Amino acid sequence: MDRVLVVVFSEASEALKARDALKSLDREDVLTLYAYAVITKQPDGTCLVNDEHDLGEAKTLLGTGLGSLIGLLGGAAGVAVGAVAGSLTGITAALEKSRVSAEFLDEVSKELTPGKCALVAEVDEEWSKWVDLCMEELRGTVYRYTLSEVKKAEHAADVAVMKADLALLKAEHAEAEANRQAKLHERINQLETKIQQRLEKEKEQREEADRRDRAKAEILKARASATKAKAAEPQRLAGD
Repeated sequence: MDRVLVVVFSEASEALKARDALKSLDREDVLTLYAYAVITKQPDGTCLVNDEHDLGEAKTLLGTGLGSLIGLLGGAAGVAVGAVAGSLTGITAALEKSRVSAEFLDEVSKELTPGKCALVAEVDEEWSKWVDLCMEELRGTVYRYTLSEVKKAEHAADVAVMKADLALLKAEHAEAEANRQAKLHERINQLETKIQQRLEKEKEQREEADRRDRAKAEILKARASATKAKAAEPQRLAGD
C-alpha cells in the first residue's frame, strides 16, 4: 500500500537513525522507499529540513505531496488545521496536494511540538510490522496515512451533480418569463464557470498524479536493475 509515514522523535539523531533504518528496509525489499525528509520543528512553529531525498530522477514526490505536507506541519503553532481548512483557500489547496486528511495532520501536529524532529516519508509497504519494530527501538511515534483515490471519486461526483443542476437551470431558463431569465442566466454563467474551474483543477491533479507515477516507476525500474545486477555478480565471479 502506498502510504505517508510520519515518525516523531525527541532528538534529531534518532530521526536520522530512523532514516537509515528505512533505507535498510528498502534495500532488503521489505518496502519501497520513494522519498523522505528529516525535519525539526522550530520554536516559532516552522519546520527546518535537516535532510531530504527524492529517490526518483525528477524531484516530483518531495516537490508536491511530501513538500506540501512538510509545509503544513510547519504552519502556525497551535492552529488546528481541521478547524480552519474549510475557510482558508491556501490550506485547503495544500491539504489536497499533500493527499492527507486534516484529521491526520492535526494528530501529527499535536505530537510534533517545537524542539521535536520527524522522519517524513512516502513508502509502499504491505506489512507495517517491520517499520513499527524499527521505530519502536528508536523511541519514535509512528503515524500512517494510506493514500487512495477516494478524493478523486468525490470530485468527479461533485462535477456530475453540478452538471445536473446546470441542465435543470437551462431547462428552467428556456421556459421562464422574461423578468426571470436574466437572473437565471447569471446563475447559469456562475455554475458554468464553477464547473470549468473544477475540471481544470482535476486536469492539474491528474497531470500531477501522472508525474508522481512516472517518478515511482523510475525508482522501481532502477531497483529492479540493481537487483538483477546483484544476482548476476556471483555468476560473473564464477566465470572469472
